[in-house]
This record gives sequence, C-alpha cells and structure tokens, in this order.
Amino acid sequence: MIAGARVTGSPKGKPPLLFIHGVGSTAAIWDYQLAAFGDDYLCAAIELRGNGTQKPDPDPTLITREGFAHDVLAVADALGAQRFTIVGCSLGGVVAFELWRQARRRIAAMLLLGTFARYPDGERFAENVSAQVREAANMRLFGERRAVQLGLPPSRLHETIEQFACKSVECFLASTQATWTGDYRNLLSSINVPVLVSRGERDGVATQPLAEEIASGIPGAGLTTIADAGHVANADNPEAFNEQLLKLIAQTG
Repeated sequence: MIAGARVTGSPKGKPPLLFIHGVGSTAAIWDYQLAAFGDDYLCAAIELRGNGTQKPDPDPTLITREGFAHDVLAVADALGAQRFTIVGCSLGGVVAFELWRQARRRIAAMLLLGTFARYPDGERFAENVSAQVREAANMRLFGERRAVQLGLPPSRLHETIEQFACKSVECFLASTQATWTGDYRNLLSSINVPVLVSRGERDGVATQPLAEEIASGIPGAGLTTIADAGHVANADNPEAFNEQLLKLIAQTG
C-alpha cells in the first residue's frame, strides 16, 4: 500500500502510469484503467488532497495546484519512479501542466482528458460553482445537481453523486478555485514529450475549442474525441478511452 494512491501492478521496466482525477471525482474513477493496465504496467491512481477519501481533511489553504502536483510527486517517489506517464482528467490535466512546470524531466508522456490550459473567464466560473455549492449547503445535494450536467450515462449517476458527497464543502471550494483559475498556455510550446489530448463527445465542460487550443499549442500533440462519453470519458466509455491510452503508450517506446 502507498499512502495517497490506489496501486496495481508492479515495476516492469516501463514508465508507470499515474492517473489524476478531476475535482468532482476520487481516485476510484480510474478503477477501470487500473484493472485494464495493471497486468502490464505499474499503475497508481492518485488521491489528491482534500478529495474526501483521506481523513482528516487538510487545511483548505493547502489545497492548491502546486500542492496537488506535490501529491503526485510524493506517490511517484514512493513508487521509486523517476519517470512516469501522466493520465489526467479535468483537474488532473491542469495538475499535469503544473507537474510540467515543476518537474518536466520526470514526465515521459501525457494523456490530457477533458481539460484546458486556461478556462474562459475561469475566475467567474469558479465563483459560480462556489455559489452553487453554498446554496446547496451540502455536497450530496450539489453532487445531485452537478452530475446531470456532465453528459454521463445514467448508469454512472449514483457513482458520481457518491464521489461528490464524500468531500467537505470547505475542501471542495478550495479545489474549485484551484481547478478553474490557472493559466498554463505559455507552457504549451515547451512540452516535448508525446501528448494526446482527448475529450468525450458530450463534454459540455471542456469544449472542443479548449481541446484544440492545447493540441495546437503542443508540438506534435494528437487530438481525439471519445464517442458515447461526457466529461469523464475514461469511466463513461472505458474501452474506447483505453484504446487511446494504448496508442499513447506505444509512442513512448
């Protein structure tokens, strides 16, 4: 067991796969991928600070993009992984950019799913989400309202609501601020590892222009759309997502 992660597989001479969840999810959102890739790769789904699965909750002032990146690096160090492939969804993609800023030599490749280098009017968006959380007064009710906006299949509604519900209001508000207010556009041209940018076809949060902005800014980056999926495409259509991840891995040798 490694604190702060769900781990499968064992070292096999290949860069481990580190999976980073979004602001409304927990590391359990990657269980499909841990099962699919654990036989061939060392895999770790990171439990970011303040996501509700690790108690007690941290001081909300410690919930920052920089802190999230430190969580990933702490797991990588515990695994003995000098280099790794990052697979990030939504906030997880934002954390991937922050990792590139902090520790780019350790990154072998990146799959960026349903994410953005800069969210349009992100500060106002974060304020609106925060207002909805405060109005709901608890994370379960907010999760019930938010889940229907994510374009996910009905079979995933319960899972999604439960992942929202395990978080505290204070930590979620801090995570919301961290998720939507960064700007990593000036880093894009410096990214020189294999990158695949992907999004679910029903994703109304991370739109196609935001995916295109990332892909056009990173030299050689690929751009794909996953059918029958919304914002969290790795869970909505895991088979199609896993095929995309395999293609990226093949580029890393």
